[in-house]
Amino acid sequence: MRVLAVGDEALLVEVSSGEEAQALHAELLRRRAAGELTAEEIVPAARSVLLDGVSDPSRVAVRLAGWDIPRVVPRAREAIEIPVRYDGPDLPEVAALWGVPPEEVRRIHAAAEFRVAFCGFAPGFGYLTGLPDRYGVPRRATPRTAVPAGSVALAGPYTGVYPRSSPGGWQLIGSTDTVLWDHARVPAALLAPGARVRFVPVEAG
Repeated sequence: MRVLAVGDEALLVEVSSGEEAQALHAELLRRRAAGELTAEEIVPAARSVLLDGVSDPSRVAVRLAGWDIPRVVPRAREAIEIPVRYDGPDLPEVAALWGVPPEEVRRIHAAAEFRVAFCGFAPGFGYLTGLPDRYGVPRRATPRTAVPAGSVALAGPYTGVYPRSSPGGWQLIGSTDTVLWDHARVPAALLAPGARVRFVPVEAG
C-alpha cells in the first residue's frame, strides 16, 4: 500500500490489485459509517482509492498504513440482472481469441457472476470483474468513433455496458435495453461499486 497526498485535503491510496482496491474501498466505507474516518468522497479505481475532503490527511495517512484490510465478503443482496442479446459485431473475434465457437462465448459470459469493481469513464459505466483471467481480451487496435448505448463489451479483465453512445475501443459482444443512467431515478446509476451483476441471455429481435 502506498499513500500519496493530493492537494491539501485528499489522499490517493495505491494498492497492487483490483481485489485489494475493492477490499480497501469497502473498509473505508465501513470506517466512515462507524465514525472512524472523515472523508467527503471515497472513490475506487482499478488499483487505487481516492479519499477527498479529508480534514487531516497526514494523520489519516499514518493510520491507513497500519490498518489490516479484510477481504471483501460477497454481499447477500440479489444480483442485478441485465438482459443481453449476444449479437455484438466483435463476437466472432472474441470467440477466436478464446478458442471457442461464438455460441460458447454467450454461455461462458452468461454463466459468470460479476461484481462492480469501480465506476468511471461515463456516468453509469461500471467496470465489472468476474470472468476468469484466461478470458481477458485486448482493446480494439482502432477504436470506434461511436459505440451504441447499451453495448455490452469486454476489455482486459473487465466487462462493461455503455450507458450512452460514445467513442470506444472495447470488444462488443452484445446489447441490452437496460438503462444504466437515468436522471429521474434515485440513485441515477443502476450500478455502484460492490454490486453483483448477472447477464441473462435473450433472443435478438
